[in-house]
Amino acid sequence: MPLRIAASMSLDLLQPETAAPLIAKVQESVSRLIDAARNELNSPDTLWQVGALVASALLGYLLSRIPKTMLMQAAEKRGRIDFVLLTYHSLSRIVWPVFTVILLAGATAAFEALGLGNNTLHIATSLLLAWIIVRIFTASMRRGFWSKAIAYFAWAITALYIVGWLRPFTGWLSSVTFDFGESEVSLLRILVSLALAWFALWLGRVIGNVAQSQLRGSPDLPASVGGLLGQSIKIGVMIVAVLIALNFLGVNVAALTFFSGALGVGIGFGLQSVFSNFISGVIILMEKSLKVGDFIELQSGLSGVVKEINFRSTVVMTNDNVDIIVPNEAFIKAQLINWTMTEARRRIHVPFGVAYGTSKELVEKAGLEAAKSVPWTYDDRGEHTPQVWLVKFGEFRLEFELIVWLTDEAVLRPQKVMADYIWAVHSALEKHEIHVSMPQRDLHIKSPDTLSVRIESGDVKKSGDPES
Repeated sequence: MPLRIAASMSLDLLQPETAAPLIAKVQESVSRLIDAARNELNSPDTLWQVGALVASALLGYLLSRIPKTMLMQAAEKRGRIDFVLLTYHSLSRIVWPVFTVILLAGATAAFEALGLGNNTLHIATSLLLAWIIVRIFTASMRRGFWSKAIAYFAWAITALYIVGWLRPFTGWLSSVTFDFGESEVSLLRILVSLALAWFALWLGRVIGNVAQSQLRGSPDLPASVGGLLGQSIKIGVMIVAVLIALNFLGVNVAALTFFSGALGVGIGFGLQSVFSNFISGVIILMEKSLKVGDFIELQSGLSGVVKEINFRSTVVMTNDNVDIIVPNEAFIKAQLINWTMTEARRRIHVPFGVAYGTSKELVEKAGLEAAKSVPWTYDDRGEHTPQVWLVKFGEFRLEFELIVWLTDEAVLRPQKVMADYIWAVHSALEKHEIHVSMPQRDLHIKSPDTLSVRIESGDVKKSGDPES
């Protein structure tokens, strides 16, 4: 596709004879701006404007206290950290500037009606509006390139508006045109289209996050179903936003169907793992084999509580309060133990050993006392009663197992529960003076009754012979 820059963007602008007048014009504008600022500071109207600015800020602070308190209370009642909670916090930070801007707009109109200068009020209003815009658009973003780019863009537009260069700058952008085949597009239109496209994507992301947060936290829907619907809405809204963005850029969406085949091949090879995890997430959410709040154990040894189920991955929080992101494919391909899928109550075996010759009845008594002393023990006086089993005649000890049924809460802390029972068993054995046998070996040295000495033949010196 042929592309050329119009004559208004000619390289002649870079020549010395054309650059000199441009530089002179810029210097003249800067000098005029400095003179205007000096006159504004020496004007008696400036003092009135500063007073109006301070009064607007104080009154805006007083008026913003009630809505800010309401937003903070709504955030506290939210009960979980999600996009809606972050939105409440972000809005609470801009309530004061918003009220101040409204009051400044009224003060500016009043000053103009009275025939007084209002340039200072205009500048303060523009700066506050830029700050509010930056805060709104970067509230849901992490600190990084895009948040800084939005901030720089907003402050640059504000600076151009304050110094009066915004209209000439936009006029210059309109004069720079590009020819795409038979159509001519200005640089201003391209930049506006990109800004509108980005805004459509941002708005789609915000709407999708709000819908996902509301559905996931709905008490009327299971957590897995709410997560599935929320993420489906988020993906659908993002797709619509992308189509709107392409329309803003002037791209014919119907023409993109030509590339769908090549895109499918690329997805099949390059994004195979991503789509495998996506399909696995859909299967998990649909068959309900895994839900938020379940305590699971993977074949790799990872265990923890399911915190969040997404299309691509699942967040598992271990007992050490560590969030681990597990690809959904791991739950489909490998063995998965869901300790709380149907019933959280389970049984554990606590092994221990005592020395030979110890009374088995005394060992049983000590074991049952240990089970009774641990709060994790579940005893319904029926089939779930604690028991002590003699399971093996070991090489150097009698090996027992304490069989205990656990309460529902115990399933979430397996290491802590086992440690508590081992501690209780050892304490009970010490109480009844039962010896815990340790591995030992007896070494017997067998020697003959008489000791014979043999002297090899050879020259043997007598003890009294002198040395030669």
